[in-house]
Amino acid sequence: MLISFSGPQCSGKTTLLKLLQQKNNHVSFVPEVTRLIKRDYNLPINEDGNDITQTMIMGEHLRNALKNDIGQVPYILDRCSLDGLVYTHWLCDRKAVSMGVYSLASLIFKATISKYDVIFYTSPDDVVLEDDGERSINVQFRDDIIKLFNSYINDFGINAVILKGDVTARLETIQKVLKEKGLEINI
Repeated sequence: MLISFSGPQCSGKTTLLKLLQQKNNHVSFVPEVTRLIKRDYNLPINEDGNDITQTMIMGEHLRNALKNDIGQVPYILDRCSLDGLVYTHWLCDRKAVSMGVYSLASLIFKATISKYDVIFYTSPDDVVLEDDGERSINVQFRDDIIKLFNSYINDFGINAVILKGDVTARLETIQKVLKEKGLEINI
């Protein structure tokens, strides 16, 4: 089973992932993609992303999506190819990323989107934008990203489970949805 959290910056993905990781040893977790690229390769992220950044990020999403094909345990990911495509689209619109890289991101998204058993979209409505030293706190950037997420989810008919409310409500929704899919998790 391949499960992903998806959504704009500062919408609760990392918080949920960390809480689940503490209580679920029977699940493999991939806790980061974007920050991994920044840390391991010293590449710019968020509004400063470029062709190399987005190519590396999409490569990680492709790699993570294929884990389901070879793994024996469920995986929970922090972000998926939907996220990579959304951010690449935003950067392409501002000429920070080439149309070629956007096309590559679109190709990877289309090749992998069906591999995710569940995509949890973390609604930003209940979460305050906070600076953690890495994420962007640019409100307009976040609003633009939210619109792109909504557009892609609707245009591609992605059956994302929208997580709303406080952390407890979100965890209960995750537990219920995954139980329906046959995966028992602790919250």
